[in-house]
Amino acid sequence: MILTLLILSGEFIYFLPYVLSRVFRPTFLDVFQLNNFQLGSLFSVYGVVALLSYIYGGVITDRYSPRKLMSSALFLTALGGLVLASYPSYQTLQILYGYWGFTSVFLFWGAMIKATRLWGGDNNQGKAFGFLDGGRGIVAASMGSIGVFVFTIVLTSDIKSASVLERQEAFRYVILLSSFMVAFIGLLVLIFLRNMEDKNTNFELPLNTLTNIKGVLKNESIWLLMLIIMCAYVGYKVTDIYSLYASEVMLYDQIEAAEVGALQLYLRPIVCVAIGLLADRTKNMFWIIFGFVTMLIGALIFSFGIIKPDMNFIFFLSLVILAVGTYSIRALYFAVLKEANVAFALTGTAVGIISVVGYSPDIFAGPIMGYLLDENPGIIGHQYVYFMLVIFSIIGLIASIRFARLTKPSG
Repeated sequence: MILTLLILSGEFIYFLPYVLSRVFRPTFLDVFQLNNFQLGSLFSVYGVVALLSYIYGGVITDRYSPRKLMSSALFLTALGGLVLASYPSYQTLQILYGYWGFTSVFLFWGAMIKATRLWGGDNNQGKAFGFLDGGRGIVAASMGSIGVFVFTIVLTSDIKSASVLERQEAFRYVILLSSFMVAFIGLLVLIFLRNMEDKNTNFELPLNTLTNIKGVLKNESIWLLMLIIMCAYVGYKVTDIYSLYASEVMLYDQIEAAEVGALQLYLRPIVCVAIGLLADRTKNMFWIIFGFVTMLIGALIFSFGIIKPDMNFIFFLSLVILAVGTYSIRALYFAVLKEANVAFALTGTAVGIISVVGYSPDIFAGPIMGYLLDENPGIIGHQYVYFMLVIFSIIGLIASIRFARLTKPSG
């Protein structure tokens, strides 16, 4: 019950600000009348507020009930969906994304990670975080497919001939359905996560916040983990343009492109669960290194620009390679907190500090990708984005190898 609620809440909290635009990217740009740079800038607003929220959000995680923090975050995020469904101006969208940066990070992020670490215990951290992200992948893929189905059913005319107003009306149903589900999950968390709250009170919480932060920052493994997560998260941000690649390079229509965006999400649960199970039997860092090597190979294939229309098999194969690498790292990067010698009572503080750097791509990746795509139409812009991913894959690989050597048991 606890793991199921962590999975559901962990994905639905991000469905409105991120998953909808990832699955429906071409449609999202059309109905909100945005270009790629503007959408990337919305993610930057979210990222700036998130950056300010990570540290203190982590601190309050170590002091208050995960149940209350997570349920409040879900309810408040769902309210933002009602604003999104009204198709507000670009300026209002900026405010909305900043608001979501607060609700989904300050109130939610550290609480979810700490609750997952508690669920995994001493010997099942790989399984805990692998199941968490794998389960989140199942939720994202399922809701993405349901969203595509709802959009297709409500849209009365063919997608190619439908007007912007018709697309807006159909997409409004997708937004409202998503908002309802976010609020519903919040209610389930509030009612059924009491067991986690009771367990959490068994831990003695630290009182001197500044001392705790300084102690965490003295740990070299924490700095390496920041780099690892930042580089991996750039790979995850690139998944935002899978459907756009299908539309602009492979020449799929908007529904076919949305299906690609939804289908690639199904790779996430398969990879994360498999890696999570393997990691506890071997070493978490081995699979993180494997992930960076695989992500590097996939990024190189796309950066060479060899995937063009009518090469559907190569396109999907390369997509699989890239996704396997991306999700392998994502499944485990918080599972190594134990190897980094982070005390459980300081989990929220450590996660907050790590996330400031680790999730900084929320600020810079979206605008950079948007600029490259808008200024270089067609396959060239996509090549530039994937070359950027090549660079981050190499940096992440180097940091991972250093982390593995630093935390290797002596003797």
